[in-house]
Amino acid sequence: MLTAQEALERLKLGNQRFVSGEVKHRPLLEHQQRAEMAEEQHPFAIVLGCSDSRVPAELVFDQGLGDLFVIRVAGNVVAPSQVGSVEFAAERYDCPVVIVLGHSHCGAIQATIDTLMNPDSPPSANLMSIVNRVRPSVEILMQTELKNDLCKLSKHAVRSNVFASVNQLRHGSAVLENLIEKGMLKVIGAEYSLETGEVTFFDF
Repeated sequence: MLTAQEALERLKLGNQRFVSGEVKHRPLLEHQQRAEMAEEQHPFAIVLGCSDSRVPAELVFDQGLGDLFVIRVAGNVVAPSQVGSVEFAAERYDCPVVIVLGHSHCGAIQATIDTLMNPDSPPSANLMSIVNRVRPSVEILMQTELKNDLCKLSKHAVRSNVFASVNQLRHGSAVLENLIEKGMLKVIGAEYSLETGEVTFFDF
Protein backbone atom coordinates (compact mmCIF):
# COMPACT_ATOMS: atom_id res chain seq x y z
CA MET A 1 0.00 0.00 0.00
CA LEU A 2 1.42 3.35 -1.07
CA THR A 3 0.52 6.70 0.41
CA ALA A 4 -0.74 9.42 -1.93
CA GLN A 5 2.65 11.14 -1.76
CA GLU A 6 4.51 7.92 -2.55
CA ALA A 7 2.22 7.20 -5.48
CA LEU A 8 2.70 10.74 -6.74
CA GLU A 9 6.48 10.41 -6.51
CA ARG A 10 6.33 7.17 -8.46
CA LEU A 11 4.41 8.94 -11.22
CA LYS A 12 6.81 11.89 -11.24
CA LEU A 13 9.85 9.62 -11.52
CA GLY A 14 8.18 7.68 -14.30
CA ASN A 15 7.51 10.85 -16.24
CA GLN A 16 11.12 11.93 -15.80
CA ARG A 17 12.22 8.62 -17.34
CA PHE A 18 9.77 9.11 -20.19
CA VAL A 19 11.07 12.61 -20.93
CA SER A 20 14.70 11.46 -20.85
CA GLY A 21 14.02 8.39 -22.97
CA GLU A 22 15.23 6.05 -20.24
CA VAL A 23 12.02 4.08 -19.77
CA LYS A 24 12.10 0.76 -17.97
CA HIS A 25 8.66 -0.60 -18.85
CA ARG A 26 8.53 -2.25 -22.26
CA PRO A 27 5.53 -4.32 -23.43
CA LEU A 28 7.72 -7.08 -24.87
CA LEU A 29 9.30 -7.60 -21.48
CA GLU A 30 5.94 -7.77 -19.73
CA HIS A 31 4.05 -10.29 -21.87
CA GLN A 32 4.57 -12.99 -19.22
CA GLN A 33 2.70 -10.86 -16.70
CA ARG A 34 -0.56 -11.11 -18.62
CA ALA A 35 -1.41 -14.57 -17.33
CA GLU A 36 -0.37 -13.63 -13.81
CA MET A 37 -2.76 -10.66 -13.84
CA ALA A 38 -5.71 -12.47 -15.36
CA GLU A 39 -7.33 -13.01 -11.98
CA GLU A 40 -6.64 -9.70 -10.24
CA GLN A 41 -5.10 -6.25 -10.50
CA HIS A 42 -3.47 -3.87 -8.05
CA PRO A 43 -3.18 -0.39 -9.61
CA PHE A 44 -1.52 2.19 -7.39
CA ALA A 45 -3.06 5.29 -9.02
CA ILE A 46 -6.09 6.40 -10.98
CA VAL A 47 -5.67 8.62 -14.03
CA LEU A 48 -8.60 10.47 -15.57
CA GLY A 49 -7.14 11.67 -18.84
CA CYS A 50 -8.05 12.78 -22.33
CA SER A 51 -8.67 10.33 -25.18
CA ASP A 52 -6.04 12.09 -27.30
CA SER A 53 -3.89 9.46 -29.00
CA ARG A 54 -0.74 11.36 -28.02
CA VAL A 55 -1.33 11.09 -24.28
CA PRO A 56 -1.31 7.41 -23.22
CA ALA A 57 -0.98 7.53 -19.44
CA GLU A 58 0.99 4.29 -19.08
CA LEU A 59 3.68 5.59 -21.45
CA VAL A 60 3.69 9.16 -20.16
CA PHE A 61 4.30 7.90 -16.61
CA ASP A 62 6.43 4.90 -17.68
CA GLN A 63 4.30 2.37 -15.82
CA GLY A 64 3.67 -1.28 -16.56
CA LEU A 65 0.73 -3.63 -16.88
CA GLY A 66 -1.64 -3.32 -13.96
CA ASP A 67 -0.03 -0.21 -12.47
CA LEU A 68 -2.60 2.41 -13.44
CA PHE A 69 -6.40 2.46 -13.53
CA VAL A 70 -6.97 4.71 -16.53
CA ILE A 71 -10.19 6.44 -17.54
CA ARG A 72 -9.98 8.31 -20.84
CA VAL A 73 -12.57 10.65 -22.29
CA ALA A 74 -12.26 13.61 -24.66
CA GLY A 75 -11.45 16.73 -22.68
CA ASN A 76 -10.86 14.76 -19.45
CA VAL A 77 -14.38 15.82 -18.45
CA VAL A 78 -16.27 14.45 -15.47
CA ALA A 79 -19.65 12.84 -16.10
CA PRO A 80 -21.45 10.27 -13.89
CA SER A 81 -19.77 7.32 -15.60
CA GLN A 82 -16.32 8.79 -14.95
CA VAL A 83 -17.18 9.49 -11.31
CA GLY A 84 -18.43 5.94 -10.94
CA SER A 85 -15.23 4.57 -12.46
CA VAL A 86 -13.10 6.59 -10.04
CA GLU A 87 -15.26 5.50 -7.10
CA PHE A 88 -14.90 1.87 -8.16
CA ALA A 89 -11.10 1.98 -8.37
CA ALA A 90 -10.67 4.04 -5.21
CA GLU A 91 -12.79 1.67 -3.14
CA ARG A 92 -11.96 -1.66 -4.76
CA TYR A 93 -8.22 -1.21 -5.15
CA ASP A 94 -7.46 1.34 -2.41
CA CYS A 95 -5.82 3.69 -4.91
CA PRO A 96 -4.58 6.65 -2.84
CA VAL A 97 -4.40 9.22 -5.63
CA VAL A 98 -6.40 10.38 -8.65
CA ILE A 99 -4.66 12.42 -11.34
CA VAL A 100 -6.82 14.52 -13.66
CA LEU A 101 -4.53 14.83 -16.67
CA GLY A 102 -5.14 17.58 -19.21
CA HIS A 103 -2.77 18.37 -22.05
CA SER A 104 -1.67 21.16 -24.36
CA HIS A 105 -3.50 21.68 -27.66
CA CYS A 106 -6.56 19.76 -26.46
CA GLY A 107 -9.09 19.19 -29.24
CA ALA A 108 -12.04 19.26 -26.86
CA ILE A 109 -10.97 22.68 -25.60
CA GLN A 110 -10.62 23.94 -29.17
CA ALA A 111 -14.02 22.49 -30.10
CA THR A 112 -15.55 24.36 -27.19
CA ILE A 113 -13.88 27.63 -28.17
CA ASP A 114 -15.02 27.16 -31.77
CA THR A 115 -18.59 26.46 -30.64
CA LEU A 116 -18.71 29.53 -28.41
CA MET A 117 -17.31 31.72 -31.17
CA ASN A 118 -19.60 30.24 -33.83
CA PRO A 119 -22.86 29.45 -32.03
CA ASP A 120 -24.75 29.18 -35.32
CA SER A 121 -22.70 26.12 -36.31
CA PRO A 122 -22.95 23.74 -33.35
CA PRO A 123 -21.33 20.28 -33.45
CA SER A 124 -23.31 17.04 -33.21
CA ALA A 125 -25.49 16.45 -30.17
CA ASN A 126 -23.05 13.84 -28.85
CA LEU A 127 -20.01 16.09 -29.21
CA MET A 128 -22.08 18.90 -27.71
CA SER A 129 -22.45 16.83 -24.53
CA ILE A 130 -18.67 17.11 -24.09
CA VAL A 131 -18.55 20.76 -25.13
CA ASN A 132 -21.21 21.61 -22.55
CA ARG A 133 -19.08 20.12 -19.79
CA VAL A 134 -16.02 22.10 -20.88
CA ARG A 135 -17.99 25.27 -21.59
CA PRO A 136 -18.00 26.82 -18.07
CA SER A 137 -14.19 26.66 -17.94
CA VAL A 138 -13.90 28.49 -21.26
CA GLU A 139 -16.77 30.97 -20.94
CA ILE A 140 -15.34 32.61 -17.85
CA LEU A 141 -12.01 33.16 -19.63
CA MET A 142 -13.71 34.61 -22.70
CA GLN A 143 -14.92 37.42 -20.50
CA THR A 144 -11.32 38.55 -20.02
CA GLU A 145 -8.66 39.99 -22.32
CA LEU A 146 -7.75 36.41 -23.25
CA LYS A 147 -10.57 36.47 -25.80
CA ASN A 148 -8.26 38.54 -27.99
CA ASP A 149 -5.51 35.90 -28.02
CA LEU A 150 -6.82 32.46 -28.95
CA CYS A 151 -3.49 30.75 -28.28
CA LYS A 152 -3.35 32.04 -24.70
CA LEU A 153 -7.06 31.41 -24.28
CA SER A 154 -6.64 27.76 -25.21
CA LYS A 155 -3.65 27.35 -22.88
CA HIS A 156 -5.47 28.85 -19.90
CA ALA A 157 -8.65 26.93 -20.73
CA VAL A 158 -6.82 23.61 -20.51
CA ARG A 159 -5.86 24.36 -16.91
CA SER A 160 -9.23 25.84 -16.05
CA ASN A 161 -10.88 22.66 -17.30
CA VAL A 162 -8.53 20.48 -15.25
CA PHE A 163 -9.32 22.52 -12.13
CA ALA A 164 -13.06 22.12 -12.83
CA SER A 165 -12.75 18.34 -13.18
CA VAL A 166 -10.70 18.09 -9.99
CA ASN A 167 -13.31 20.13 -8.15
CA GLN A 168 -16.12 17.92 -9.45
CA LEU A 169 -14.38 14.78 -8.25
CA ARG A 170 -13.55 16.31 -4.88
CA HIS A 171 -17.03 17.63 -4.22
CA GLY A 172 -19.42 15.75 -6.51
CA SER A 173 -19.29 12.30 -4.94
CA ALA A 174 -20.14 11.30 -1.39
CA VAL A 175 -17.90 8.24 -1.76
CA LEU A 176 -14.87 10.24 -2.83
CA GLU A 177 -15.53 13.03 -0.34
CA ASN A 178 -15.56 10.45 2.44
CA LEU A 179 -12.25 8.93 1.32
CA ILE A 180 -10.67 12.38 1.02
CA GLU A 181 -11.93 13.38 4.46
CA LYS A 182 -10.38 10.23 5.95
CA GLY A 183 -7.05 11.03 4.30
CA MET A 184 -7.28 7.93 2.12
CA LEU A 185 -7.46 9.71 -1.23
CA LYS A 186 -6.08 12.80 -2.95
CA VAL A 187 -7.32 14.26 -6.23
CA ILE A 188 -4.65 16.21 -8.09
CA GLY A 189 -4.64 18.11 -11.37
CA ALA A 190 -1.86 17.90 -13.92
CA GLU A 191 -1.03 18.99 -17.46
CA TYR A 192 0.96 17.09 -20.08
CA SER A 193 2.99 19.02 -22.64
CA LEU A 194 2.81 17.52 -26.11
CA GLU A 195 5.95 19.44 -26.98
CA THR A 196 8.23 18.27 -24.17
CA GLY A 197 6.56 15.19 -22.73
CA GLU A 198 6.68 16.73 -19.27
CA VAL A 199 3.80 16.55 -16.80
CA THR A 200 3.25 19.57 -14.56
CA PHE A 201 1.41 18.78 -11.33
CA PHE A 202 -0.78 21.47 -9.81
CA ASP A 203 -0.74 22.12 -6.08
CA PHE A 204 -4.03 23.75 -5.16
